[in-house]
Amino acid sequence: MKNNAMAIGVRTRIIYGAMAIMTIIFSMGENTMAQTKSTAVVKNIVIVHGGLVDGSGWEAVYNLLKKDGYAVTIVQNPTISLADDVAFTKRAIAVQNGTVILVGHSYGGAVITEAGNDPKVAGLVYVAAFALDKGESVSALIKDPPPGAPVPPILPPVDGFLLLDKAKFPASFAGDVSPEKAEFMADSQVPWGVNAVGGTISEAAWKAKPSWYLLTTEDRMLPPDAQRLMSKRAGATVVEVKSSHAVYLSHPQAVALIIEEAARGALVAAKEGATSAAAD
Repeated sequence: MKNNAMAIGVRTRIIYGAMAIMTIIFSMGENTMAQTKSTAVVKNIVIVHGGLVDGSGWEAVYNLLKKDGYAVTIVQNPTISLADDVAFTKRAIAVQNGTVILVGHSYGGAVITEAGNDPKVAGLVYVAAFALDKGESVSALIKDPPPGAPVPPILPPVDGFLLLDKAKFPASFAGDVSPEKAEFMADSQVPWGVNAVGGTISEAAWKAKPSWYLLTTEDRMLPPDAQRLMSKRAGATVVEVKSSHAVYLSHPQAVALIIEEAARGALVAAKEGATSAAAD
């Protein structure tokens, strides 16, 4: 009887010990899966505004992303020259703790196309933006609009800078923004440097990095057809929104959603691309 009791006790300890080991193993597996899931999401978002405006209009998008746990930086690029704006953006990228999703609106798309070659950039998000190719500039793409396409009311340059006609600004740039807000935007325009508009791309980052494109179907600054052509050429994941050019103001949730989609998918897309390239 004593021997039987001892045998039962030994077996019991073995069983409980095995259960404890299995619990530890499962716990380690869950932690590893959680860590893998966490590290698959890019947490740093760097946003580059377009010409004629500054970064303050991105506050609603900023708040939505911050609420969801992202670290967000708004680059206040001066829009005097493309080279300077790229330098400003790369400085913002450099101080981030880890990889970055780079977001550009309008002319800001040209900036991220060049600055996105930085190795810390995991993915690009174009928001009604110029996804230029090597050797292209914003001025080259807008100088000969197709028949019937909306023409931005850009005034002749003064001292090397451009502005929009204030009276026509609301309808052209911010057609679905409140009249009061659109009027304020018209009266607070940031002069857009001719050197910025004419700056050319040395290497298009979208050729090596995954990209997403928020296409605005009611845009009267950058025609939707032009957006379709550029997004298709870049191989971007496209989301269409019925919006004016000022989509970051009128539809901040849609903008935040596509940025978060990029943050979740950029590293996975890059890994799949690398695997595919290795297989070829």
